[in-house]
Amino acid sequence: MDLQVDTDQLGRFSRVLRESLTSLGAARRALEQARADQLGTPELDAACDRFQERWKHGADLLGARITAVQEGVSLSREGYVQLNRALADAFRTVGGGRG
Repeated sequence: MDLQVDTDQLGRFSRVLRESLTSLGAARRALEQARADQLGTPELDAACDRFQERWKHGADLLGARITAVQEGVSLSREGYVQLNRALADAFRTVGGGRG
């Protein structure tokens, strides 16, 4: 069984996760700008306020989970990069500096 890890792909995935956090933050800010009292009826205003409260809570939880995954991916990538360097150094040492 061969194990191959594409560290470049892990790096791209980590960047995408960071970008998703930025997008999530922008969406939250945009939603906060929409005032419920500007939308219409009192019932609609109340429903909008409730939605914004739930959205904020859910977005906070989602953001925390994305952050945790992004940090884990980033640490994994760095670990694989270091392992690859150590293996390459070991093979150079065993091979007498060739390669």
